Amino acid sequence: MPENSHMPGETPGLSRKQFITAVGVGALAVPAVAGATANASSAPPGNELLACTPGRTTVAQTEGPYFKPNSPRRDDLTAGVSGVRLVVTGHVFDRACRPLDRVLMDFWQADAMGAYDNTGYRLRGHLYTGADGSYRLTTVVPGLYPGRTRHIHVKLQAPGQPRILTTQLYFPGEPRNSTDTIYDPSLLMNVRTVGSGREGTFDFVLDVAGTGTPSPTPTPTGEGGTWRAGAFYAAGAQVTYGGAAYRCLQAHTSAAGWEPPNVPALWQRV
Repeated sequence: MPENSHMPGETPGLSRKQFITAVGVGALAVPAVAGATANASSAPPGNELLACTPGRTTVAQTEGPYFKPNSPRRDDLTAGVSGVRLVVTGHVFDRACRPLDRVLMDFWQADAMGAYDNTGYRLRGHLYTGADGSYRLTTVVPGLYPGRTRHIHVKLQAPGQPRILTTQLYFPGEPRNSTDTIYDPSLLMNVRTVGSGREGTFDFVLDVAGTGTPSPTPTPTGEGGTWRAGAFYAAGAQVTYGGAAYRCLQAHTSAAGWEPPNVPALWQRV
């Protein structure tokens, strides 16, 4: 198939060749985001309350030495690899907190042993966001290698936009988070254990101008009192859990398994 053709199910607007040309040659010369700040507060699957702060964009990070263009289109990277299954979901927004459709997301990561496949495309692939800005990636928990904490690489490009955001996603509670010089806590996923696997969530905000009125921020229903599942907590809200007080770091709708001690990306003990 020619590089500039579209795969089955792809629509015109941003071809793989356009994206690959941009990210494969001098990717870091393309401005990603300015004054970037992350918003990592994806709602639980099936919950329609989405939290986003207008104007705040996801921080950019280095692509590192292991990026390869021409990744296959797929949202499941587990073929031919072993490890703890990880499902990452979330949404991609513009600066006005409008969901972005057809955003190209290219993922790559180390395997469970900390090694990258530099000859083939294991644990590499790209996908597109849905009409509601949502994405879903099935992969495995990456392993460790010298000098780095656990992380997943990703590039994002909205249709018709020249800017490419290159960044990385991190895991809470990792001992190496405190020694990795690249690590940024604003890029922490919300991660919980489900059965024998794990589920993570992260929302991206691209430096793309929004149109119309931003999606309204839900009225907080969990200000003060004891933490409970199913409540929307605004950034700065304080709750008690297990006899301790916690302050909300990122606006979100709580879910079972996201108790304050379990999700340091969302709660800070005070």
